[in-house]
Amino acid sequence: MDIAFQYDHFLLKKQVFALTGILRIYNPQDMLVLYCQEKFLKLKEDIRIYSDESKSRELLNIHARQIIDFSAYYDVFDSQISDKVGGLRRKGFRSLMQDEWEVFDPQEHLIGVLKEDSLNQALLRRFLLGRLLPQNYDLNIGTELVAGYKQRFHLFRYELKIDFQMDTGNKFDHRLGLCAAILLAIFEGRQQSQR
Repeated sequence: MDIAFQYDHFLLKKQVFALTGILRIYNPQDMLVLYCQEKFLKLKEDIRIYSDESKSRELLNIHARQIIDFSAYYDVFDSQISDKVGGLRRKGFRSLMQDEWEVFDPQEHLIGVLKEDSLNQALLRRFLLGRLLPQNYDLNIGTELVAGYKQRFHLFRYELKIDFQMDTGNKFDHRLGLCAAILLAIFEGRQQSQR
């Protein structure tokens, strides 16, 4: 596995004022380890994650199975070894009130859930405070918390802290967890534009 995925902490920053979504992921030393740019005018999501902005070395890719992304299933692949890492599926109707994603292993068995912190906070975000109340998510494999995602308040860009430190038994693949963060950032941008 690439060294980019070996850290327990990451910071995702989404660039504003770009025609397509541009995301950069930094390690704890504030060094760029992953770069992602959405494809422009694609019917199905096709997200490529690279080691840097030169886009010379693709590490991961995320493909939507459906055109309509309301409850789409996203396959995650390791581009270096052409192997499936797992899958993520957004819970469409549930996510209207409180974001929730299902997490799948490479054989498409449901292994966990990524969920927004609380229904009350989610409703406050959607109907009253918007981005003034940052989002937080917990990712559980079975009943065990393995990752935390905390949005940092910033007026002009989306920032998400990713923490895998609680996964002491290494039960969760950081590649899949980072792809979940990328999808959260992309969907957050769409939700903000619809409010």
